[in-house]
Amino acid sequence: MTAKKVDEIVKVTNLKKYFEVERDIIQKLSSKTKRYVKAVDGVSFSIKRGEVFGLVGESGSGKTTTGRLIINIIQPTEGEILFDGIDLTTLSKGEMKKIRKRMQVIFQDPYASLNPRMKIGKALIQPLEIHRIGTPGERKDMALRLLEHVGLTPPEIIYTKYPHQLSGGQRQRVVIARALILHPEFVLADEPIAMADVSMRVLLLELMMKLKEEFNLTYLFITHDLATAKYVCDMIAIMYLGKIVEIGKLKDVFKNPLHPYTKALLSAIPIPDPEHKRKIEIPKGEIPNPINPPSGCRFHPRCPYKMDICEKEEPPLKIIDEEHSVACHLFD
Repeated sequence: MTAKKVDEIVKVTNLKKYFEVERDIIQKLSSKTKRYVKAVDGVSFSIKRGEVFGLVGESGSGKTTTGRLIINIIQPTEGEILFDGIDLTTLSKGEMKKIRKRMQVIFQDPYASLNPRMKIGKALIQPLEIHRIGTPGERKDMALRLLEHVGLTPPEIIYTKYPHQLSGGQRQRVVIARALILHPEFVLADEPIAMADVSMRVLLLELMMKLKEEFNLTYLFITHDLATAKYVCDMIAIMYLGKIVEIGKLKDVFKNPLHPYTKALLSAIPIPDPEHKRKIEIPKGEIPNPINPPSGCRFHPRCPYKMDICEKEEPPLKIIDEEHSVACHLFD
């Protein structure tokens, strides 16, 4: 189970996750055909140690499912997931438990991810108990230090409170502290500021970046907001309907967006200027049904530049410039 340290802490290849659609008894008797939601359908990318990798797209694009596959919360239908050179899809539960403390999650909704009947102190020390780290006294000391570290003071008071006694921003800081108490190497941040007040979002992002340096973390930052990704990410991948349509360094994607979907997302970012007019219209319609995705390029029903080939052939991810790749027939 030991592996040599590699520069890529995470590498996924042809990752797929299909969820079977539930059928009632009549449907089961009348038809043998099973239907699947193709949440993630052939995704490949790598995350370098120490970077912030952004996964961006509309709701329903497969971002969260991809993140949960990577940290092995759910099992893939197909594909390979390497964490520090170790294939997670081949590990037993016991072997995975040893790896688990090296990867943690900051969930989107702190109130839903914290047990309302469990005090904050208990929620923090529970991971230490599961992995049998320290004595009861040492666990409490670690929890108090970390509460203070994330800006929750006085820690002795916060330690004894229940989640409903804290504000939304305080609860999110608790979730961040719980993710870091095992000193992981890799953190999945799934829309970590989406539930916070606007006034708190910048503070939470600054805290996450500060903790990244202090704890030497690698983030997979999932968001639907390109404006947020702009301030924290090093690399960025744009997802649409289970596929990655563009991937590259943040500055390259923002300076020279290639895919029509990426251009539309960037155009949708609000500009604080009443005279500003969008150069590119936001795509009409909604993201298609992942049970029966469009043939060819999945974006073609909403794309203003679609050609005949777009409806017939799925474009592969092509390298355009160094680490900048796009899946679009316009670049054939």
